[in-house]
Amino acid sequence: MTLSATRKSTSTITRAGSNHENIGVATMMALTFVTGLVDAVGYLGLDRVFTGNMTGNIVILGMAVAGADELPVLGPVIALIAFTFGACVSGLALRSSPKGWHTRTTTLFATGGLVLLALAITMFVVGDNMSKIQQVAFAAVIALVMGEQAAVARALAVKDMTTVVVTSTLTSLASESFFGSGSAWWNRRVGAVVTIFVGAIIGALLLLVHVALALLIGAVITLGVTFIGHRYLTHDIRVRSSENQG
Repeated sequence: MTLSATRKSTSTITRAGSNHENIGVATMMALTFVTGLVDAVGYLGLDRVFTGNMTGNIVILGMAVAGADELPVLGPVIALIAFTFGACVSGLALRSSPKGWHTRTTTLFATGGLVLLALAITMFVVGDNMSKIQQVAFAAVIALVMGEQAAVARALAVKDMTTVVVTSTLTSLASESFFGSGSAWWNRRVGAVVTIFVGAIIGALLLLVHVALALLIGAVITLGVTFIGHRYLTHDIRVRSSENQG
C-alpha cells in the first residue's frame, strides 16, 4: 500500500470514528431527554413515582419510612424492583455481545420503544382518572423499560452519557470540567444535565394536555434512536472493521 493510500485510509477511519462518536452522543442525549419526560409522567401523573431516576424513589421511601405524611411507598418500591429487573434482563442479554451497537442493542431499544408506545395508547384509552393500582402498574412497566435502556446505554459506554444519572455527571462537571480537562467533556456533561432538565419541563407541560402525551413522544424518540443507531452506528462498526482488515 502506498503512503498516499495509507494516509487516505487513516483519514477515512478517523472520520468514521468521529462520526460514530458524534452519533453516539446524540442518541444518548435523546434518551436522556426521554428520561426527563417519563420522570415527569411518573412523578406528576403516576402518584409521585420516579420511573427513570431511582435515586428519587430511594429518597421518597426513606422519608416515608421516617413518617413523612402522604408519601407513596408501594409505587416507588415496585418501580425500583421493575427497574432492577429490566436492567438485569438487558445485562444478561448483552453479556456475551461484542462492544458497540449491534443487533441485540437494536432489539432491546426497539422493544422498549414499542412497550412505551403501547403504554401511551393504553393511557389514552384509560384516560386521566386512573386508579392507584393502574398508576402503580403503569409506573412499574415504564421503570422496567428505563432499567433496560439504562443497562444498554451503560454497555454502549458513551462517556458521560448514562441517560439516567445526573448526580455523577454534575460531579464530573464540577470536579473535572471546570478546571479545563477538555471542552468536549464540558459540552457533553452540560448537555446531559440541560437535556434531562428540558425533558422534565416539556413532560410537565405535556401533562397539562394529557398524561399519555409525554409518554407517546418518549416512545417515538426511543424508536427513532433505535433506527438511527442501527442504521449508522452498526454501519460504522462494519466499515471500520473492513478497513482495518484491508
